[in-house]
Amino acid sequence: MRKQFTSSATPLSSSETLPLKMGLRDELLKAIWHAFTALDVDKSGKVSKSQLKVLSHNLCTVMKIPHDPVALEQHFRDDDEGPVSNQGYMPYLNRFILDKVQDNFDRIDFNRMCWTLCARKNLNRNHLLISDDDAFKIWCIFNFLSEDRYPLVMVSEEIEYFLRKLTEAMGGSWIEEKFEDYKLQLSSKHQCLNVWELIELVGMGHFSKGMDRHTLSMGINEVFQELILDMLKQGYMMKKGHKRKNWTERWFLLKPNLISYYVSEDLTEKKGDILLDGNCCVESLPDKEGKKCLFYVKCSDKSFEISASDKKKKQEWIQAIQTSITLLKVGRPAPHHEARQKRRELRQKQQAEQEELELRMRELQTANESKQRELEAMRKKLEEAAANAAEEERRRLQTQSELQDLYRVEMEKEKMVRQQMEEQVAQKSSELEQYLQRVRELENMYHRLEDALEEERQARQDEEAVRKLQARLLEEEVSKRAELEQIHLYQQQTISQTQAEKQELEREQLAKESALQSAMQQLQQLEDDRQGALEQYEEVMKKLADAANNTKSWKDKVAHHEGLIRLIQPGPKYPQKITNWGPAAFTETELSLREKDWQEKKNRAPTLQELSLTPLL
Repeated sequence: MRKQFTSSATPLSSSETLPLKMGLRDELLKAIWHAFTALDVDKSGKVSKSQLKVLSHNLCTVMKIPHDPVALEQHFRDDDEGPVSNQGYMPYLNRFILDKVQDNFDRIDFNRMCWTLCARKNLNRNHLLISDDDAFKIWCIFNFLSEDRYPLVMVSEEIEYFLRKLTEAMGGSWIEEKFEDYKLQLSSKHQCLNVWELIELVGMGHFSKGMDRHTLSMGINEVFQELILDMLKQGYMMKKGHKRKNWTERWFLLKPNLISYYVSEDLTEKKGDILLDGNCCVESLPDKEGKKCLFYVKCSDKSFEISASDKKKKQEWIQAIQTSITLLKVGRPAPHHEARQKRRELRQKQQAEQEELELRMRELQTANESKQRELEAMRKKLEEAAANAAEEERRRLQTQSELQDLYRVEMEKEKMVRQQMEEQVAQKSSELEQYLQRVRELENMYHRLEDALEEERQARQDEEAVRKLQARLLEEEVSKRAELEQIHLYQQQTISQTQAEKQELEREQLAKESALQSAMQQLQQLEDDRQGALEQYEEVMKKLADAANNTKSWKDKVAHHEGLIRLIQPGPKYPQKITNWGPAAFTETELSLREKDWQEKKNRAPTLQELSLTPLL
């Protein structure tokens, strides 16, 4: 059987806990754990089977359970000799003892049996100011206030709670600073004590200095009665009898579900119980029969009249009894049980928060360490970067110095080149000025050329007008010639006619001669006009030739000047023809056709002499 009861004691199903409440089971397991630990002499977690037989028999005896030694033998049949180690003692304890126990035994006897087993081995009675009975009561209080985990310990909050109640029970004042100093000493023990350390702490009088042993024992007994025996209040009061109606002094003990009254405070002779439930009530009574501070407790079957010693005691008892009735009505446990549960829940909550905080702190620490590593890596990188930067700065300064030297040399060269460039620019400026002068002259020549071309175009227009006039005169001349030929033919026809008509013809001839004379005059006039047109044409041709010569001279000048500013390009391979309409105005074929047509027209036109020599008939 292992010392650690947690793994084997807690996993119990609801069917296993039906005969016994879970709180009582945990309370019994704590006392049994002390007994088992005391039997484990070498602290190996193992106890011999003979010792377990004795322990099981004693447990069954004090808890009023039929003992079955055969069941223990069968349960540990594979361990006939030596300590029990295979299946363990806890399954047997749950099945054959705890599952069969009823709440009909004396818990004090049960605790004393377990205390006897463990005290002989662990209790050191030297220098203790308390008796064995007081040590037993502290042992019971420890089991009540200890944590539900094994090995059993009492945390600092429960230690403070116990010591505070003990100090108040002894009539002393609680010194918070003194306990805070003691808590600092507990830090090395993880802020907790085991039962033997707690007994030594109280028995050595660390928190009861100035108190005698009797006062300390009374304080321990009062705390024991409140926490273990569930005594909410106790004291002497007067009770009215049911039969003789006399008033008798009794020692009253208030528990969560009953009020017991005894002859005296030594509890040797019990006189009766007042059973409390949710239907009971307590009320104050007016003074009567010479008795003061009266109140009565009304139950379902009877009522009890009680008289307190003073009004304060009366009010305290009424309030305490009403509190018990209220707790019974709502089904809540005794105040100290509820307070213990609340403290445990608060500690569990604080522990969960502490664990969560520690987890978060570990996470933050891990993150911080990671950040520290990152920062260290960054620091190393920065140092390397700083070293690299310093090396780069040194190289940069060296390069800068070299570049400055090179820059000075380049500046000198650039200065010389600038001077040369300035000279070249001055020369180029002079050449540019000459070039601009030539351009201006060329522009002037272009303007004159445009004027000459305009004059040539006007001369061409004049030539075209003269040509048109000449063509019209030629057409008129051809028409007149045709008319004259008609007249000549007609004359010949007239001559071949009869002689009779000769005179008439002569008359007509005279008329014709007259008409011919008139026509000759007109022809002469036309000849004169044609001659004037020819003269005008020759004059125009002369002007055109002058204009062409002028244009040619200007073109030569322009070509000469253009050759100064542009490359001389090769001219056409064939010779260009220059006519009155300009260079290459017509092709060779067109020009030959125009000359041939002109020659034919010229040959067809009769001269004035030919017209005068034409025989008249």
